Amino acid sequence: MPRPFLEDVTIRLAQGVNLLPESTRARHAEFLKRQQRDDGGFAGREGASDLYYTGFALRGLGMVGELHGPVAERAAAFLQSRLSGSAHIVDFLSLVYGGMLLEMSAGLDIFASSQVGWREQVSAALERFRRPDGGYAKTDEGQSSSTYNTFLVVICNELIGRPIVEPARIVDFVRSRRRDDGGFVEIGPMTRSGTNPSAAAAALLRILDGYDDVTRDELIDFLVDAQTDEGGFRANTRIPVADVLSTFTAVLTLTDLGALDEIDKAAARRYVQSTELETGGFLGGVWDSGTDVEYTFYGLGALALLAEPAEAPK
Repeated sequence: MPRPFLEDVTIRLAQGVNLLPESTRARHAEFLKRQQRDDGGFAGREGASDLYYTGFALRGLGMVGELHGPVAERAAAFLQSRLSGSAHIVDFLSLVYGGMLLEMSAGLDIFASSQVGWREQVSAALERFRRPDGGYAKTDEGQSSSTYNTFLVVICNELIGRPIVEPARIVDFVRSRRRDDGGFVEIGPMTRSGTNPSAAAAALLRILDGYDDVTRDELIDFLVDAQTDEGGFRANTRIPVADVLSTFTAVLTLTDLGALDEIDKAAARRYVQSTELETGGFLGGVWDSGTDVEYTFYGLGALALLAEPAEAPK
């Protein structure tokens, strides 16, 4: 049985990051640790700790092998404090995945005291977001399905060990979001594909075995064309500059499609490195002026995917 998508990505990123210099791993591990708040959680560039940013921080620390000890224990306490509250699906995924990372990396089970059958209840609750087109909306009152939220629902069910409900309908929905340029859009009325919804669609087709040769080949062409002269990838054709998020999702998707060699990998690597700070952390792009745990995860993840094994001594 194949590993859940996020678990598989986590393992591959950890393998790739080990090819990076120790100084790089240590610098960004220390940056991530410095972002932890007194309550054990992590925040964005301002505001209080939240599940979304805590999830990215834990993914980053797990990638570099530093999710253990007091940092992990404090993060576990923060996640446990949020178990009884309601959460948006993005935050809920961060909670579930963060908890599973803590169990895998530090042996801390934040769900140990949860009531029996909580996984079934969660899966049933997610179905409230289902829409007639087969996808899932961003809220239980939303009328339009979201490519990204459909991806979130599927990987949430994977993580909690629940079956995907009516997978054929989801594949049909994803295919309906494909456009003539070979990419995919986030919501139905859109005509211009984006790098990030295309990555979400690609993951869904991979998980649900929904690829055909034409879809695969045209998606590769779309993503290759999204690489800019500066080496990174842009979010869509209306945006002239690259960003670290789109670069990470494009590189991950092309890796999964076996097409990473079709881009200029060295240029992509230089672009990501140009957003890396000597004090640790990554900018969102060369146009950015600040760092946070989310873009640090994307930056490290992109470098891990683009890392080249060192040549054996002659």
